[in-house]
Amino acid sequence: MKEYQLFIDGKWTAGAEDRWIEVENPATKEIIGKVPRGNAEDVDRAVAAARAAAESWAAKAPHERSEFLRKLSEVIEKRKDEFCTTISSELGIPLKYAFDYHVSGAIREAKYFADMCENFEYEQKTDCGMIRREPFGVVAGITPWNYPLDQATFKLFAAMAAGNTVVLKPSQNAPLCCCILAEAIEEAGFPNGVFNLVTGAGGEVGNAIALHEGIDALSFTGSTSGGIEVGKLALSTVKKITLELGGKSPLVVLEGADLEAAVADACSSAFMNTGQTCCAYTRMLIPEAKKDEIEALLKAEAEKYITGDPLDPETEVGPLISEKAFNKVKGYIEKGIAENARLIAGGVPENCDKGYYVNPTIFSDVSNDMTIAREEIFGPVLAVIPYKTEEEALAIANDTNYGLYGAVYGEPAAALEFAKKIKAGGVHVNGAGGGVDMPFGGYKQSGIGREGGTFGFEDFLEIKALCY
Repeated sequence: MKEYQLFIDGKWTAGAEDRWIEVENPATKEIIGKVPRGNAEDVDRAVAAARAAAESWAAKAPHERSEFLRKLSEVIEKRKDEFCTTISSELGIPLKYAFDYHVSGAIREAKYFADMCENFEYEQKTDCGMIRREPFGVVAGITPWNYPLDQATFKLFAAMAAGNTVVLKPSQNAPLCCCILAEAIEEAGFPNGVFNLVTGAGGEVGNAIALHEGIDALSFTGSTSGGIEVGKLALSTVKKITLELGGKSPLVVLEGADLEAAVADACSSAFMNTGQTCCAYTRMLIPEAKKDEIEALLKAEAEKYITGDPLDPETEVGPLISEKAFNKVKGYIEKGIAENARLIAGGVPENCDKGYYVNPTIFSDVSNDMTIAREEIFGPVLAVIPYKTEEEALAIANDTNYGLYGAVYGEPAAALEFAKKIKAGGVHVNGAGGGVDMPFGGYKQSGIGREGGTFGFEDFLEIKALCY
């Protein structure tokens, strides 16, 4: 069993109290590690270290900061097998997908923000003088368990590249990969205090971070309810906040669409990572006239997803993260049945004695007012909603409190025009991919601000007007 300490000011150090959080393997229920249950005193120490390092780190030339990030990308690459095994064990993602879905992003992001750091235009001349962009100082990250490494690196690599020092609180459910990240940062030779790690519970460490007057900006990824709570606390000291929150994203199938491609994309998005993805396409909107054909394709596609041991190379879907998550998803499936949605794949799981497994589940004949169409389930559950006209489809797609992501399949020109009308931070047309250079974030209750690309980098820089 792996046991870690806190990483503060370049040193591994015990928590202020002798309290621990045990980390469970959701596939076996075995305890695989433990981390300190930090508190406000530990946050104070981490913030003090970050503040002490902030001035000298910000004063480094951009090419110097970028070299640290490039070295870090090499260390992560070298230790990729350890990262993959750890993430698979603490999250339950099939090992064969751990690199592509979780670890590769950290390597790309280190290289991308190293380039951004060197090439960004920090000063712009104007008729009145100059617009200058400067680091905030100390940036805190509060990150979730569903993408435990990538969600940390996506925000904090940008923050460090921009010249900020950072304090990270990873999820208590999957903190081990972030402890390895701290080891990698140490190995890459970052100056003491630039990166600090405090593990613990959200209600203790997370709240202490949000309230701390020594933190200048806070980037949070998690549920919408959690983001609202953290945002209220952070605004009590008028921090800059970035919130990446929940979603209930639509995949809309238009006339002329490649149905097999649309079905494959919908199932991959809804089922991979056991459906524990904020931007997953969990509502599939289909023409009523094509319902029978699409349902047959969905049934066949769902059968390809083998649920089981994450170490088995045949496995496509591993367990949910915890018993709490299992019971929540089970409850939503039962609710869908009670509301008269029609099951066409999967169903209510029997128990979680041998791990928190839920088979990929598809409901059809869903109306957009049903609970399973309104609320974020965070499990492998897809709701299929028939529509009669494209106007109705657009109304359904936008009839949600969320606005994180979306997808459209159809004739290219028509699909692009439809995509422009979806109220979401990102929309993919006919399966087109994205990248770290594209901004990620949402409309409405899906968040505030953006991560990735130039927009994500700029979110970690203050704007100063110099008039002369």
